[in-house]
Amino acid sequence: MNNVPGTSAGAAPDSTLARAAAKVKRHVLPLFVVMFIVNYIDRVNIGFVRTHLQTDLGIGAAAYGLGAGLFFVGYALFEVPSNMLLQRFGARAWLTRIMFTWGAAAMAMAFVRGETSFYVLRFILGAAEAGFFPGIIYYFTQWLPSTERGKAMAIFLSGSAIASVISGPVSGALLSVEGLSLHGWQWMFLIEGFASIVLCGFVWFWLQSHPREAKWLSDEEKAALTQAIDAEQRAREAAQTVRPSMFKLLADRQIMLFCFIYFSIALTIYGATFWLPSMIKKMGSLSDFQVGLFNSVPWIISIVAMYGFAALAARFKHQQAWVAVTLVIAAFGMFMSTTGGPIFAFIAICFAAIGFKAASALFWPIPQGYLDARIAAAVIALINSIGNLGGFVAPATFGFLEQTTGSIQGGLYGLAATSLLAAVVIFFARTTPRGEPRRPSLAESANTVLSTPSSPKP
Repeated sequence: MNNVPGTSAGAAPDSTLARAAAKVKRHVLPLFVVMFIVNYIDRVNIGFVRTHLQTDLGIGAAAYGLGAGLFFVGYALFEVPSNMLLQRFGARAWLTRIMFTWGAAAMAMAFVRGETSFYVLRFILGAAEAGFFPGIIYYFTQWLPSTERGKAMAIFLSGSAIASVISGPVSGALLSVEGLSLHGWQWMFLIEGFASIVLCGFVWFWLQSHPREAKWLSDEEKAALTQAIDAEQRAREAAQTVRPSMFKLLADRQIMLFCFIYFSIALTIYGATFWLPSMIKKMGSLSDFQVGLFNSVPWIISIVAMYGFAALAARFKHQQAWVAVTLVIAAFGMFMSTTGGPIFAFIAICFAAIGFKAASALFWPIPQGYLDARIAAAVIALINSIGNLGGFVAPATFGFLEQTTGSIQGGLYGLAATSLLAAVVIFFARTTPRGEPRRPSLAESANTVLSTPSSPKP
């Protein structure tokens, strides 16, 4: 057996790989979580200024819903090109660029003057942010073995839940800022957008694009990571009878199923996200800060649920079944929100949040396991961009329904029905390509990468 240089023959074969993976997670995950928090706040903070936009600029419910959704049109159009450029220029440079441009676009929202500028700037914000989420997922595929990616994704996705918890109180507090002839909602956009620009400088100095560039990893740890990830790709290639092409995988029925499932999840998430502050205001005479505090409650509950369901899915294996369970919970909660008054509706949304946030975290390991790493970045971007069009459909539909009927009840029924359909469709989604063998454990991966063709496995 040929050992990685510097590794003693008697050392446990998976110790170097496990140590390297732990170092990677400690180094990048805190930063990625903070990036996601800032990103998510800039994306959804308009939910807290809807009434201010109507009062100061005359932007009604339908225009607000359309503008909220146009973010996701820009996001979808530029998602795949952005992720292809990330592969070309490297994660460090491209993620820094994404953060700077979305921060600038978020700050520009402070200077909206009417419906047209509102539409344009929301579209630009989406285009600027495109590529961030799938770029992080692709980063994990280049730095972590498959056995570690699910855990890393769960931690990373907690950023959106944490952002949902803190965005209400933070945005509510910033709405009280006045000065320099600017309203509170303008200061909110300026301050929260500027935070992204400040953070992009830290991203530039902290991240590296490839494990070989990481000075905080030893040579043995760099070799173990690189060899483990390369071995996984070789195993995937060996299971393919025909070398896959981009166009073939884009036409794959499984990819279309993934797009629909994630679309259904995003539809419910953003339907709740953009309209929840308005629903809370119907509960009584509440200040902006109080609305923000109440807005945090469903997301606090969802964080606990996300980790709870992740632990259950890890212990009792059947990823599709766990996604289906969470989608049914989301459907039931959204349906029940139509059957009572504002307070009961809020409680029902809290229950629904358990489902749709957990479903979002549990979903991604399924396409990650199915996709060939050679085209994973682009296809993950495709799934994310098409799926996130739910963020366009939900607020635009809710805005139209409220302006024309005075109620969003029909939209809530639609969210419940879509979640139930997705709970059925998930059982037709595969977790691995046809013919691919069971994925090796961390120890098995280490045994493979530390052996050569001429040396027997230990």
